[in-house]
Amino acid sequence: MKGSTDRMLTRIKSIYLFINERESVTTSELVEEFGITSRTVQRDLNVLEYNNLVESPSRGTWTASKRSLKTAN
Repeated sequence: MKGSTDRMLTRIKSIYLFINERESVTTSELVEEFGITSRTVQRDLNVLEYNNLVESPSRGTWTASKRSLKTAN
């Protein structure tokens, strides 16, 4: 179980960094970039949104929030 949790957290971090770098992305772009289902992308975005790291200014579009985040390398 720990391995799958680590993979999920790594994927969510990667999605956040991708959004932060691009400033604005669509759900479809995330599906294509990460090779995962739209449902998985949505679950990951829900985690990020719950933690105030991303926001959706319009349906299907995501941006990084202004909240500062410290990430370990």
